[in-house]
Amino acid sequence: MSPYLIALFAIVEREAFRFLQQRERFVAALVRPLVWLLVFAAGFRAALGLSIIPPYQTYITYEVYIVPGLCGMILLFNGMQSSLSLVYDREMGSMRLLLTSPLPRWWLLFCKLTGGTLISIAQAYAFLAIAALFGIQMPWHGYLLAFPALLVAGLMLGALGLALSSFIKQLENFAGVMNFVIFPMFFLSSALYPLWKMAESSELLHDICALNPFTHGVELIRFALYGELNLPALGWTTLACAGFMALALWGYDPARGMIKRKG
Repeated sequence: MSPYLIALFAIVEREAFRFLQQRERFVAALVRPLVWLLVFAAGFRAALGLSIIPPYQTYITYEVYIVPGLCGMILLFNGMQSSLSLVYDREMGSMRLLLTSPLPRWWLLFCKLTGGTLISIAQAYAFLAIAALFGIQMPWHGYLLAFPALLVAGLMLGALGLALSSFIKQLENFAGVMNFVIFPMFFLSSALYPLWKMAESSELLHDICALNPFTHGVELIRFALYGELNLPALGWTTLACAGFMALALWGYDPARGMIKRKG
């Protein structure tokens, strides 16, 4: 087998074992979106009326609208959590051991990113299954077509976490930075409110939400769950993923660290 595939399987397996040993992480990943779905949505349902907007063909309840956004929430939080483990591994020395592999650094980081993303997707599908038990169901083919959308969005958010972890040296600092990234990205997006609702309140907020990469990731998932491809969302999400990954590679470049020390 190719050394590249061996490294990929080994790192993904390591991420899976680590996840299975942290059952509270799985529970926490589901509690957050379920609270929004079952508690907050009940209160917002009467206050937020939703018109017919693509990909919906009829009027929908608020619970139906926020399901894709809550899938994005799972990907976002888990992407940051996975990157938090990178900071921990770097402090413990295991990250340094991994990066001494003869394989290219970009491939090792991609393997780490893939492992975290696959775990995020499994959690998102677990959430969709629970939502279906409460009567919030999508077209059956939407569950299949959502996989590539979840994969692209998960890679984008995981790459953002990688980029952040490359510039943060201490575990304590990363937790604080996460809060400054996660909550603005989540609330300034179309996860909880459609963009036209934002425009009614403030054109500036609408523009910020439209520029937010998380918005495009959520819309990619939303359309995929109804069997449709949102090409602009796919393009912007892929572009953001490439940009964040390039930033992460630059941050983990040992030559940059040498230059910085000499300066």
